[in-house]
Amino acid sequence: MVRSATGRRLHRIAIYGLFAVVALYTLFPFYWMIASSLKSGQAIFDVTFLPDLKFNNYEAILSDGVFLRSLLNSLIVAASVVALSLGLAIAAAYALGRIDFRGRSPIMFLFLAVSMFPQIALLSGLFEMIRWLGLYNTLGSLIFAYMIFTLPFNIWVLTTFMRSLPRQIEEAAIMDGCSPLRIVRCIFLPMMGPALISTGLLAFIASWNEFLFALTFILTDENRTVPVAIALISGSSRYEFPYGAIMAASTIVTVPLIVMALLFQKYIVSGLTAGAVKG
Repeated sequence: MVRSATGRRLHRIAIYGLFAVVALYTLFPFYWMIASSLKSGQAIFDVTFLPDLKFNNYEAILSDGVFLRSLLNSLIVAASVVALSLGLAIAAAYALGRIDFRGRSPIMFLFLAVSMFPQIALLSGLFEMIRWLGLYNTLGSLIFAYMIFTLPFNIWVLTTFMRSLPRQIEEAAIMDGCSPLRIVRCIFLPMMGPALISTGLLAFIASWNEFLFALTFILTDENRTVPVAIALISGSSRYEFPYGAIMAASTIVTVPLIVMALLFQKYIVSGLTAGAVKG
């Protein structure tokens, strides 16, 4: 019994120790970013773990109209991508999850295969398509491009969730004379809340953080998004201490995403795991 109790205690200590190492490895870069953003002048290059609690970098970045404009651009693009991709994904999920037709499974795997292509492989083709559509150097080019890697994932997750919903509810609605559109709007959408929140949040984060397409398809400061604006701070003459401004800007951009992820953590887990186990 003594050995058993000692073994369990050592096992628990090992688990907590591993958790502490993983937490430190994950959270320390974020802490260092915040601590560096609160340092002033050349102090940012000093290896000190406690911040100076000086907000000069935040004052500089928040008084910059170019950065504030990039924040607005990122919000417009990310919100538009979420709205469009969820709307299209819901319609596709209903067709793939509730209607029986030949070729349904190959279509699902095609959506999954499309999402596996790296961004750089699609860049040249997308560039020519965007120029042909007249969207170059507009926010519409980013919305169009981001739909390519958010829509397949949303369709896959929502279709899996749609298939897990009981058919008896849909059959009862059909007997009452409901149209497919009304079934989706009044019955399925309220039940799909966790899946919609999880896919919408992940699509928002992917669009908010995307860099390659934003760098390629946008030329002017007026239409740039946050990731590119932060990357260009180091070569800008608008800031006296550009590295501190980069850390402050990165903190401003990252904190809202962390808050949203913490608030909707329960819905993200339940939405992504829905349909994985059927009883």
